[in-house]
Amino acid sequence: MAFYENENKKQLALLLQVDTGEYDAEASIQELSGLVQTAGGEVYASLIQKKDKADSVTYLGSGKLSEAKEICENADIDLVICDTELSPTQQRKLENVFGIRVIDRTVLILDIFAQRAKTNEGKLQVELAQLNYMLPRLTGKGASLSRLGGGIGTRGPGESKLESDKRHIRRRIHALENELELLSKRRERHRDRRKKDGVISCAIVGYTNAGKSTLLNYLTNAGVLAEDKLFATLDPTARSIKLPDGSDVLLIDTVGFISRLPHFLVEAFKSTLEEATNADLILILCDASDPECEQQLEVTKEILKELGAEHKPTVTVYNKCDKANAFLLEASHDTVRICATTGVGVNKLLETMAEKLPKTKKRLRLLIPFSKGSLAAKVRNHGKVNEEKYREDGIELDAVVDIQLMKELMEYIIDEKE
Repeated sequence: MAFYENENKKQLALLLQVDTGEYDAEASIQELSGLVQTAGGEVYASLIQKKDKADSVTYLGSGKLSEAKEICENADIDLVICDTELSPTQQRKLENVFGIRVIDRTVLILDIFAQRAKTNEGKLQVELAQLNYMLPRLTGKGASLSRLGGGIGTRGPGESKLESDKRHIRRRIHALENELELLSKRRERHRDRRKKDGVISCAIVGYTNAGKSTLLNYLTNAGVLAEDKLFATLDPTARSIKLPDGSDVLLIDTVGFISRLPHFLVEAFKSTLEEATNADLILILCDASDPECEQQLEVTKEILKELGAEHKPTVTVYNKCDKANAFLLEASHDTVRICATTGVGVNKLLETMAEKLPKTKKRLRLLIPFSKGSLAAKVRNHGKVNEEKYREDGIELDAVVDIQLMKELMEYIIDEKE
């Protein structure tokens, strides 16, 4: 689904929502507007109707439906987008009423994902999610999908076009799941190798547009696309950083979360999201300048729970604090305030990460005989030397070393420090 009719004209969209009181309707429609802009469209207007529940056939009530139809006709609207997932019946009815294409929030998100996916795995995940969305919606599409075979070379069991399409989609879903399973196993082998090599990992998760890629770029010069758009990054990126205690950590950027993310979409991206569930530490990044910051934090925690990662060590990171209100900025042992664009608070974040991560390094005072100069060189190359002195009886080092290297140094340890 392209949002450009030609190179110069963006598609004009009308947004519709039924406010049942389940969530903040104004904030949700604002987020939907941001999604439309990210997809390359332009919002003309939005209509919100308060109802106990959406109409099972027309989505809106008759009065609001007439108002929406009038807007479509007078403003030359190209596309209508509903803020909740539509049933096939609702979609068909609305398209009949408006005479133009009607989609829902899920299709819009899938369209953005399709635009953003760059890696082979990302493209496979998007296609799988699109097919899982499409399959139940083939039923009842009308005569165009129900043509029986006829004529020479077409006689047989008389399978309808609809059944043929569904069978083809199921085969493709099965093939995609197999491909993604292979990629998932490869990713798992990489994780096992990292653990075997003692690599510590930290995943950055959070609501879309919270600044995850900006933080990764600031810390590692990763060069990841970081735009003020929803889902600017879809494919995960991993880079190594050094913490203040001298330990090396693999920092992993992940796809952003969003409220009411469909379950099948989480499932499709599970192999990518497993990077978060298998990390030693999770940084939950929030946009402190967003009025919905706390609600977005809850959405992120709910998705982490769905992925089975709710018991992982976490640090909540309030980003964009240069724009935020003071009431959002209360710091604690598990909370850090930063501005990823300027680096304010990042040193405190790195210190907090070092505290929360499992200890793989130790600070030692060593006295290494001159005859073991190669061991002193090993400490210099693989550890962090804070101070070095030459004494009559050997080389005295104050250094942070890996626990595995510490085993080789046991007889030369003068003192251990916390």
